[in-house]
Amino acid sequence: MTDTTTIRISRTTHEELSRLARRRHETVDQIVSRALRLIRQDEIGRELASPLSDQESAWLDADAG
Repeated sequence: MTDTTTIRISRTTHEELSRLARRRHETVDQIVSRALRLIRQDEIGRELASPLSDQESAWLDADAG
């Protein structure tokens, strides 16, 4: 870790992150990074699962020739 900052979280959350990190033999930073990645992946999945807009459908149905 070359550049860091501080965030405020509850003691309960910090303790849970620390326990999880110890169990996984990772740092708290690695656990938080993994959680952020999973949240981003979930957002992408939800976006991909949502119906296409009329504009998106028209673009996909357009003649490529």
